[in-house]
Amino acid sequence: MEKLIEFIKKYSNVLVFILLEALAILMIVQNSYYQRSHIVKWGNGIAGVWHSCVSTVTGYFGLKSENEHLAAENASLRAQLASSYISYSDSVFQVNDTVYKQRYSYTDAQVIKNSYNLPKNYMMINKGSGQGVKVDMAVISPQGIVGTVVNCTRNFSTIMPILHTDSRSSVKIKRTNSSGSLIWEGGDYRYATVVDIPNTHKLYKNDTIVTSGYANDYPEGIAVGYIEDFESMQGSGFYKIRIRLATDFNNLNHVYIVDNHFKAEQDSLMKLTEAHDEQ
Repeated sequence: MEKLIEFIKKYSNVLVFILLEALAILMIVQNSYYQRSHIVKWGNGIAGVWHSCVSTVTGYFGLKSENEHLAAENASLRAQLASSYISYSDSVFQVNDTVYKQRYSYTDAQVIKNSYNLPKNYMMINKGSGQGVKVDMAVISPQGIVGTVVNCTRNFSTIMPILHTDSRSSVKIKRTNSSGSLIWEGGDYRYATVVDIPNTHKLYKNDTIVTSGYANDYPEGIAVGYIEDFESMQGSGFYKIRIRLATDFNNLNHVYIVDNHFKAEQDSLMKLTEAHDEQ
C-alpha cells in the first residue's frame, strides 16, 4: 500500500493529465457526432486488427492439430500399405511366385461445405472429375468412414455422408467378424445404428466396428465407430446397436477419396451373375 501511495505521489501530474484527457475525449464524443464517428471508426479498426491477429494465432494452432492428424493418417496408410494390394500366389514346380496388384489408391481433398444436423446431409469437396473423382467412390477421413460420392463437376464433388437416412454401408464387428449394416436414423451426428447382427453373437460395450470390405467401395478394416449400447429386437433374431462414430462430422476438414481399381470389373461380374439367375 505504501508503494502504491508513493507511486501515485510521484506520477500524480501524469495521472491527472491522463484523467483530464480521457474526460475531454469523452465530452467530445458525447457532444460531437463527427468526432464520435471518427473515434468509433478508429476503435473498430483497432478491433479488426486485434481479431485478425487472434484469428491468425488460433488458425496456426488449428493447423498444427490438423497436420498432426494428417501425419498420423499418412503413417497409418504406410503401415497398412499391403492392404491396398491384391496378392496372387501361384505354385509351379514347388516355386512360389507372388505378384501384388494395387487395388486401392487415395486422393486427398478439402471439405468446403458440410451439413450434419439434417435428416439428409450432404457435403462438398474441392476435387472433381478433373482430378479423377467418380460417382460411387468411397470417402474416408483420418478417423474413419465418411460417405460416398454422388455427383461430380470438373473441380468439385458432392458426398452423401453416412449421416443420411438413405445411406447404408456394410460393416462388421472387428473382434468377431460378425457382419451387418450401418444406417443413420437422424438426430445426433455423433451416433449411428448397426443392424442385421445376429443376437447369437456376444457383444460388449466399446467393441470396434469397421468396414467389412464386402461391398465394392470401402477397403476392409476402416474404422466406423464403437458400440455404445445394444438391444435384442424381439422376434427378429438380430441386435439393434447404437454406436459412437469414429469420424467427428462437426470438425471435418480433410478427407480421402478411395479409388477401387477393380470396382468396374467386380460390378460387371455381379451384373452377369444376376442376369444368369434371371434366365
